[in-house]
Amino acid sequence: MNTNPRIKDLALHDRPRERLAAHGAESLSKEELIAILLRTGLKGFSALDVARQLLAQFPTLDALARASLTELRKVKGVGRDKAVTLKAAFTLAQLMAREIQAEAPLLDTAERVADLLRELVRFGEVERFHVLLLNTRRRLIRVEPISQGTLDTILVHPREVFRPAIAANAAAVVLAHNHPSGDPTPSEADIKVTRDLIRAGQLLKIELLDHVILGRKTAERPKDYASLRELGFFYT
Repeated sequence: MNTNPRIKDLALHDRPRERLAAHGAESLSKEELIAILLRTGLKGFSALDVARQLLAQFPTLDALARASLTELRKVKGVGRDKAVTLKAAFTLAQLMAREIQAEAPLLDTAERVADLLRELVRFGEVERFHVLLLNTRRRLIRVEPISQGTLDTILVHPREVFRPAIAANAAAVVLAHNHPSGDPTPSEADIKVTRDLIRAGQLLKIELLDHVILGRKTAERPKDYASLRELGFFYT
């Protein structure tokens, strides 16, 4: 027996669409945002029910975004139109992230770095390390993927970071990677590799501006990222 509340059983102000309009998309859960895209469910099942089934089948948004139309349609309540809507929504998010990169944004704060990379790395199931190549005005030249590791483990060598920077004639770089656990607190390894790369950049006359780690917000943690520069780790 289904004990989860259906949208039509919720008070008007508790329904996902009304809550998004009143409080913003950030106030909704993943299943509620997916339910808005689905609009309706099967007879006896609400859009929230179908959203819960999707997240049970694809536990992360990254997995859901990668699912094919055929895989999506295997979930009860997801027909062709709903599968196409989901695929279109995730593809738009990816295109938006690419457009932001193409606009050569100013990356002079950790917050702007996090805004740029959030959709690219935060749903990864393993750590993915990127270097952002910047010109003399701190504007993005491009984002260069460097490496990826197992869960919460990544290895980075200075030559992998600075080779693309030299090739692009970058004046400065910013390091960034994700923590799949959701906690962006830097590890001892994060601190060590940052200090090693600061020294390597000094030798090459390419400034390392920051190392930004992306995670997830919680009630106790209002920011979904950490800046090693802001935390005071930028000394050698």
